[in-house]
Amino acid sequence: MVAMGRFCSSMSGPKTSVVLCTHDPREDSLRRTLEGLRAQTLPVDQWELLLVDNASRAPLSGRFDLTWHPRARHIREDELGLTPARLRGIRESQAEVLVFVDDDTVLAPDYLEQALAVGEQWPFVGAWGGSVIPEYEKPLPDWVGDQVWRLTVVEVREDIWSNLREGFATIPVGAGMCVRKNVCLRYLERCRNNNNSKALGRKGTGLSGYEEVELAHCAMDLGLGTGKSTRLRLTHLIPASRLTLDYFVRHAEGDAASYTMFRAVRGFPIQEPKPLSFMGKIRWFVHRLKNRVPRERFEIQKAHQRGLVKGYKLAMECLAQSPASADDATKA
Repeated sequence: MVAMGRFCSSMSGPKTSVVLCTHDPREDSLRRTLEGLRAQTLPVDQWELLLVDNASRAPLSGRFDLTWHPRARHIREDELGLTPARLRGIRESQAEVLVFVDDDTVLAPDYLEQALAVGEQWPFVGAWGGSVIPEYEKPLPDWVGDQVWRLTVVEVREDIWSNLREGFATIPVGAGMCVRKNVCLRYLERCRNNNNSKALGRKGTGLSGYEEVELAHCAMDLGLGTGKSTRLRLTHLIPASRLTLDYFVRHAEGDAASYTMFRAVRGFPIQEPKPLSFMGKIRWFVHRLKNRVPRERFEIQKAHQRGLVKGYKLAMECLAQSPASADDATKA
């Protein structure tokens, strides 16, 4: 189902397509996201807005008014999952640059304008993003420490790009990610031909991921790079429900499993996780005492290890149908 805003066939094609995917969103957060889009300095006749309702229990088309935008469309995607929702947005998009926006983010007023400017200045980059500034609904717990990245908090201090596949220094997060259409089409093709690629990403309340990393690697498939720019900034609205140990534990397990699956899908080496030895447990115990590591951090570390084990099993099951790929992926 597609519901359109004001008729706009007389206008030339948009410069960028904003793909906003959401599933059962918090109404106040999504309204702030839409307000941020409405405040963009880029004239509305130069970009389109695709609000992809991903199998929400209460359809969004009758609840969120998009008539303020002449190129806005409500799109319903009933296959649950962030990846199917983004793929639908890619298929529906008309512009040569896509900007993926989450339902709990607020773009800086000049975000779309700067996204296009960066894309013009970096023709060799296929996927780019910027800083993600947190807005916490309640104070951040002291025990979080350097695990704050699990809340998708990113500070870009200098412009940086590369075409290196290993590592994540220049790969933008999914929120606010800008991607060229040819890269998106490459991603669409991979997901069509490889169910394992399509399986990456969150579904409902699950915390699997790495679909944005797979998308970024499609840029490198085409000989392009990935990058981060200081000119791009957005605010991430972080609810109280994510500032709990339960969330961090579930994220640690889901992220580690997805990381292993992603490496297997891409043919990168993976190794079977080994249980911590007795001496390893002793060293970790001493480290906790000496450095006063909070109990919560220990629980997150254990969840990460469980995720690696889970991810390895899933990867082996997925690669079992392709022995050659499995051999390549398991080479140390």
